[in-house]
Order: sequence, then C-alpha cells, then structure tokens
Amino acid sequence: MDWENLRYFAALAASGTFLGAAKALGVEHATVSRRVALLEEQLKLRLIDRRGRRIALTPDGERIAGMARQMEEQALAIRRSAVPGDRLTGSVRISAPPALAGVLLPGPIAALRREHPAIDIAVIGEKRYASLNRREADIAIRLSRPDQGDLTMTRIGSVTFHFYASPSYLADVPERDWSFITYGADMEASPQHLRLIEVAAGRPIGLRASTLELQRATAQAGGGVAVLPDFFVGSGDGLVVALTEKEPVRRDIWLVVHSDIRSVPIIRVVMDAIRQGSRVMGRGEMMDDIGLADER
Repeated sequence: MDWENLRYFAALAASGTFLGAAKALGVEHATVSRRVALLEEQLKLRLIDRRGRRIALTPDGERIAGMARQMEEQALAIRRSAVPGDRLTGSVRISAPPALAGVLLPGPIAALRREHPAIDIAVIGEKRYASLNRREADIAIRLSRPDQGDLTMTRIGSVTFHFYASPSYLADVPERDWSFITYGADMEASPQHLRLIEVAAGRPIGLRASTLELQRATAQAGGGVAVLPDFFVGSGDGLVVALTEKEPVRRDIWLVVHSDIRSVPIIRVVMDAIRQGSRVMGRGEMMDDIGLADER
C-alpha cells in the first residue's frame, strides 16, 4: 500500500471537499482526487460518493477514515517526540499575537540567547492560533484559554483594553457623533470588539483594520475612537482614554505547550524565560501549570 494515498484520503475526510483537502495539503485538488482513486483501487473499496463540490463517505469510507485518523494522531505524536531530549541546543518556535509578541518577548529572548546561545528562537507573529498538536509551533502565547487538546498552560498575566482617541478628536467631535475604529471580520468574536459594538450602540464604524498598528495610527490622526490594549499605547503616542469604564475588558495571557513536550529541557528553559520576563515586566502574577485534563 502507498501510505501517502491514505494521508490524502484522511485530509479529504476531514475537510469534506477536494478543494479543502488540497489547501490543507498544499497540492492541487486534482492530485487529491487521483490519490483517493488510487486508494480505492488498492483497497478494492468505494470510499466516497462524489456529489458536486462536497463528498460523502460511504460506510467503508467512514471505517477507513477512522483508522486513518488514529494513524495520523500517532504520526503527530512521533513528530512531537522529535524535540531534542536533554540538549539545550536547537530551534524552538513560539506562536503569539504580533503586537503582544513585540512587547512581551524581546527581553526574555535576549536574556535567553545570552545564557543559551545554542538555542534559536523563531517567533510566529500571527493572529491565528498555530496548532501545537501538529507542531506548527512548540509554544504558544494566547489571549484566550484553550479548551481542547492535551495541553498544559500557565497564566502569566493579563491585558486591559481601553477606548482611546486623540485629544483634538475628542475636543472637536461630540460623544454622540463619535466614529469608531475596530477589527476586521477575523476578530469579530473577540471580547474587545464585542465591547466596542456595545459602546458604539449604532454609531458608525469608520474603519475596520486587521492590525493594531493601523488602528492606533488612525486614532492618532483623528480618525475616531479605538479600543486598544493598554500596553500598545505609550505616553508619547498622542492618545488619551476617551471613555472611563468601571470594568474595562481584561483578557488573560496564557503560555501554552503540548503536554507531550512540557518537560523537555529546551522547551522548559524557553518557557521559564518567558514566565520570568512577564513577572519582571509586571504583567501579572505567576501561576502553576494547569493541565486541561485536570480542570475538566
């Protein structure tokens, strides 16, 4: 058997479309179709019903897909175990929201590199959550507590959000006429965006921007009121708090690692550096590791 054909079928079963499987695998959708057809020929079984763009698994397809998922999980577990054992050398990938990474990580990374020059750090600054299960990253810093997967997490602090605007905008525009600056569609479920929609109460949203840098710059230019994390607004940015709230939006910062590698020395050293850095910066009290399984 060509095991690669089974991997393509597993991706198709997970996505439900040839296009989705092709995107996940980084290939053309015709390649997925050909691989699955070869697997059906090898097994002498019909695995899928082709019904337009979406596919449906046959009973045999459901059975084989279940076994393929188990094989994929084992393969991923082997990949995670490939992290160097007792050696403090190699590369560690950290996934974090870009703006938070720029504030939280430079100090710890610089200190870590001075003490352990053989450890290389790669920071994946993106808003989407990289998969720790698939080793897209070794360590993640997140603003929401994960609720799935065999993960170990530590709360290392919190982020508070306030409404900011330029003094000139607040002087020139009455509160009833404020225009707001907020996130794009990919962040519409975030607590800070939901709070902004609540406060706006029907007043216009003049800008939707995917980056905090653009939101801050637009507020500085007098383009409206933005809800920004406090760490992202400095005394020299020309912004002031536009709205005082008794209970502003506050989000915890979580340091997350897959439980399979939490005790690997190189991973532990990097996590300790990040935790120490967050404590020195005063971004929240330290807490013990919390495993998902322990909290269910």
